[in-house]
Amino acid sequence: MKSVSNVIVLVAWAILIAACGGGGGGGGSTPPPPLSSDASLSSLSVTGATFDAAFSPSVTSYTATVPNSTNSLDVSATTSDGNASFTINGSTNATVALAVGDNTISIVVTAENGTTTRTYTIVVTRDTVPPPPPPPGSGWQPGVFMDANTFFAQCQAPRAGINPATNQPYPDVQGTTLDENNFLRSYSDDTYLWFDEIFDQDPGLFNDPINYFGQLKTFAQTPSGADKDKFHFTFDSDAWFQLSQSGVSAGYGAQFVLLSATPPREVVVAYTEPNSPATDPAVNLARGAKILAIDGVDIDDNTQAGIDILNAGLFPSGPGEMHTFTVLDLGAQITRSVTMTSANVTSAPVQNVKFIDTPTTPTRRVGYMLFNDHIATAEEGLVNAVMQLKADGIQELVLDIRYNGGGFLAIASEMAYMIAGAVPTTGRTFELLQFNVKHPVTDPVTGQPISPTPFFNVTLGFGSLPPNQPLPTLDLLRVFVITGPGTCSASEAIMNSLRGIDVEVIQIGSTTCGKPYGFYPTDNCGTTYFTIQFRGVNQKNFGDYTDGFSPANTLANVGTVVPGCSIADDFTAALGNPAEGRLAAALAVLDGKPCPAPSGFAQPGVSTAGAPLSATDGIVLKSPWQTNRIMERL
Repeated sequence: MKSVSNVIVLVAWAILIAACGGGGGGGGSTPPPPLSSDASLSSLSVTGATFDAAFSPSVTSYTATVPNSTNSLDVSATTSDGNASFTINGSTNATVALAVGDNTISIVVTAENGTTTRTYTIVVTRDTVPPPPPPPGSGWQPGVFMDANTFFAQCQAPRAGINPATNQPYPDVQGTTLDENNFLRSYSDDTYLWFDEIFDQDPGLFNDPINYFGQLKTFAQTPSGADKDKFHFTFDSDAWFQLSQSGVSAGYGAQFVLLSATPPREVVVAYTEPNSPATDPAVNLARGAKILAIDGVDIDDNTQAGIDILNAGLFPSGPGEMHTFTVLDLGAQITRSVTMTSANVTSAPVQNVKFIDTPTTPTRRVGYMLFNDHIATAEEGLVNAVMQLKADGIQELVLDIRYNGGGFLAIASEMAYMIAGAVPTTGRTFELLQFNVKHPVTDPVTGQPISPTPFFNVTLGFGSLPPNQPLPTLDLLRVFVITGPGTCSASEAIMNSLRGIDVEVIQIGSTTCGKPYGFYPTDNCGTTYFTIQFRGVNQKNFGDYTDGFSPANTLANVGTVVPGCSIADDFTAALGNPAEGRLAAALAVLDGKPCPAPSGFAQPGVSTAGAPLSATDGIVLKSPWQTNRIMERL
C-alpha cells in the first residue's frame, strides 16, 4: 500500500504541474499571489458603551461598563483585510445578551489563508442594583422621616444599670423592634454621607434591627467594581466598649496575616502581644511562623466544614476556647503542634520603642516605634514613647504603622502633633470633617458648628492619663512612615495631616488601604452602629485618597503618590530589627542611598502564593472597628 500511495501522490503533483505550466513551449503563466495572513481588525465598537481605551488593531483586550438597564448590545467590527472573516462568541450574530456582572465577548478573526487567527476580547460589566423595596407595611410612608430622637433608646429588651461608656444609667425604655428600626431609618437619613442613595424600605418588615441596618446604605459600586461603602458594620456595645477603651479582646495575642486567601493558602504570624497565650513559653509563637493546620484540618481544606473549623480556630468567639495549631517556625524544617486557649488579651498598641545610630559619619540617631492600633490605651503608650525618644535625643523618626488599621481619630491628631511640634501645627487644621449636604455648617451628631479638628496639644483623657496634660513633642520636619495594605483610616490621617502642613512624609512599604471616611459610634439598645457620616480633608483641603497612598516608585495601581520606596513586607526579621526589609530601606534612604528595586504591593495587597517571606504582603486580619476612622464625642 505504501508504494501505491506514493504513486498516487506523484501523479497528482504531475497533474498540478501540467495544469500550471500551460503545456509545452517556452513561457508559463504567473502564479497567483499568496493568500493574506492579516487577521487584524481595523475597527471595533459596541453600542451604548465606551471602551477603557481607544481601539487599536494591535491591542486585543478592552473593558466597558453598562448600566443595569442594558441587557444586550451589538458588536460592530471591520477586518483590516476585506477577505478575512470573524465570529462573535462563536457565531455571526452581532447581538450579545448581557448577564449582571462581567460578560466576556470574544471576536475571533480568521485571515484569508484560513489558518492565521487573532482573538479580540471585550469584558463588559453590567451594573448590579439592590433588590427592589418590599411592599409597604403598616404605617410606613416612603420618604417621610420623623426625628431620630423620637425613637432613640426605645428597646425591645431594655438594659438596666450603669452604662460603662458614660457612667450614667442606661436611657433604655420599653419599646419594640419597630421602634429600633425606625431610629435606624431616621438616623441614617439624617447623618449617612450618601443618604440619598439609600432605598427606603418599610422598617415594619424586618424583625432584626441589625439586618435592617444592613439595608441602610448605598449599594453603588466604584468604577473598579468595588462596593462604594465597604465600611458599614455593627458591634455589641459592651464588646465595643471593652475593645476600644481597654484593648481587650478574645484571642491568643497573635496577629495573623493572610498572604494567600485561596489554596495554597498562607497564614503567618505578624506580631504577638506580650503576656498572651501566643507568647507562653510552651507555645512561643513569633513573627514569620506559618500556620499549616488547625484542629487537624489542613489550611488548604476547601470544604465548607473545613473552612468553618479554620475560621473558628483563627477567630475564637470568646475566651476559653482550646484549639490546636500545626506551625512551621521561621527557619525550621520540622513542624510542631501547639495548643492555645483563647483568653481576653490586652493589646499593647505601642511596642518596640528604641533608637538606632546610623553607621554613617556624622552619626544620625533614629527613633523607631511600632504603633499598631488607635485604641484608648494608645494615648499613654504614645506619650511614653515620645518622651523616651526625646530623652534619647533622636534626630529622625521611623513610625511603623504597617499593621495599624485605624481607630480614634483624636489619637491620630495627638500623634501628628507630637511628631511635628507646636510651630507648624498651631492654628492649623489636622482634619476638617465634611458631612452630607444636609449639614454644611453643623455636625449632625454633636450639634456643634463644624470646625476643623486641631492638632491636639494636650491629653484628652483616653485610658489612664488625665486630660489636659501638655503633650511632649519631637519637633521634626520630616518623618519616615512604614506602611502596608493594612495601614488604614486614622493612620492615613496622620500622613495626610502632616503633608497638609508641609512636614515631609517619606513612605516606605506598600500602598495603604484608602479610607478617608469615618463615623461616630452610635449605641442604641445594646448595639453600636457604624454608618459612614463624613469624609476628612487636611489643611490644604485634600482628602481624595480612596486608592490609598503609594510610595513614589510603586509599579502598578498607584494611589496618591508620596516620596519614598515601594518595599514588600519582610517576615524573616523581627519588627524593629535594622535588618528587616522595610526598616532597612528607611535607614538606607535616610543615609542618602537610593531606593531598592520596588517590591511592594498595591491593593488589594495580597501577594502571590509561595512568595518568599522576605518580600511579600498580605491582609491583616483585624476587627472592623480597628480598620476605620472613629470620632469620639469629646
